[in-house]
Amino acid sequence: MATIGGQTANVATQFSGDIVNYIAEKTLPLARKQLVAYQFGDPLTLPKGRGTTYLATRYMRIPLPVAPISEGVPPIGETMSIQQVSVVAQQWGDKVTITDVAEMTIYHPLFQKATELVGLQVAETLERNTFQTLLGGLQYNFVNSRASRASLVAGDVLSPFEVQRAYSLLFNAGAPRFSGDEMTDTKLDADAGGAKASNNPRQMPHYTAIIHPFVAADLRQNPGVQTAWAYSDINRIYNYEAGEFNGIRFCESNMVPSFTGFGATSGGSSYTAATAGGSLTSAASPYWLEVTGYDTNNQFESQVYAISTALSISAGTAGSIAVALPTAAGFLYNVYISNSSSMANASLGVTSATGAQGPTTGAYAGLATQLAPGATVTIVNNTGAARQPPAAPGAGITVYPTFIIGRGAYGQVLLDDVKFTYLKEADKSDPLNQLRVVGWKCFYGTLFENQNFMCRVESTSQFGPSFDHASGIAN
Repeated sequence: MATIGGQTANVATQFSGDIVNYIAEKTLPLARKQLVAYQFGDPLTLPKGRGTTYLATRYMRIPLPVAPISEGVPPIGETMSIQQVSVVAQQWGDKVTITDVAEMTIYHPLFQKATELVGLQVAETLERNTFQTLLGGLQYNFVNSRASRASLVAGDVLSPFEVQRAYSLLFNAGAPRFSGDEMTDTKLDADAGGAKASNNPRQMPHYTAIIHPFVAADLRQNPGVQTAWAYSDINRIYNYEAGEFNGIRFCESNMVPSFTGFGATSGGSSYTAATAGGSLTSAASPYWLEVTGYDTNNQFESQVYAISTALSISAGTAGSIAVALPTAAGFLYNVYISNSSSMANASLGVTSATGAQGPTTGAYAGLATQLAPGATVTIVNNTGAARQPPAAPGAGITVYPTFIIGRGAYGQVLLDDVKFTYLKEADKSDPLNQLRVVGWKCFYGTLFENQNFMCRVESTSQFGPSFDHASGIAN
């Protein structure tokens, strides 16, 4: 009780135990992901019963004749040749398990929410995997003719010149365009009402580009691009299309990967060689190590730390290397090891069986991946899975790739389409029906059909990755 104006009053805090907290019936929305990369791949099917490898064949052009034929003398003729590309389909999947107690006691419908979240996970997984494949493309430019990703500096932003350079290179290479280039004798009918009329901007041949929102913002600073995108607003044909410029339709996606460079010991990471507890030998040393960090949501290796100095094991001994990892929240870490200062032929390090180490089950069991921030991991061997870390930008520089794509550059090979499983009934493994499971699986692979039909252009951006003052609210 409290005394107010000389009177005894009952106040709200006395009855807090009788208050029923209000929970809004409608749940809050999640941050949106712009999914565009998967759609530009040609839909391909791998028949069941034919293994997991999809092999595609291309018959190569024969050379043009160099001179007219002589009377009565047949030409020697040409040899036909083929080119083949392949991809191995892999099975992906995941699940959410809910107990019966949780379903009965939680206000919001957990099984329904699990179904919605799993549906998002499927689409975003296929998109993420497509980007991972596209990053392996063999044709790329760095803006301002920089020599490498590490050479990019602040101010090296994407410009109309870089866009035109990429377009001209693809067009010169004969990369087919979307909505066109299907015929060897393609002609446009001069009569707008003719059978081959192509005056509709939506039907004009074009390449497509997948661009990060910050890089799109850089382009919007150019008056020519701004005008072109404004006029093409009514002619958009793709999801999240920003506009058309110089024969390329740009689609924005906040799932485009990025790479930020850090110093070798930034964020608390450090390396210490020891002469005990491992199988690293002096005969194979020195060793070089590199740490990368990936966000826990999409698993893009977006933090790339500089390669360590040479680390040696004393002669005649076998030892290990302890790595103190960075401490950034929201990231997990990988540790790579190599006998080359350039990290050529790198592999994930093999970890010690004790301490804060990597996964204990699955394909990456015992390897230096999925490591918690702030942990110290001990690398005892260099015989882990061969894998190349992403190239590091300069310290403090964030680099964004833009993908410019022609028709037939890549395909999505399906052995088994996405299938969902909803388990709500009792069975032998769950006789009391205590668990509900929402799961999915898909068997597919992304195939590079022709590397010459696409490229990527890497640049920085004048726009920062975060607000100057951010609350850090999770989404």
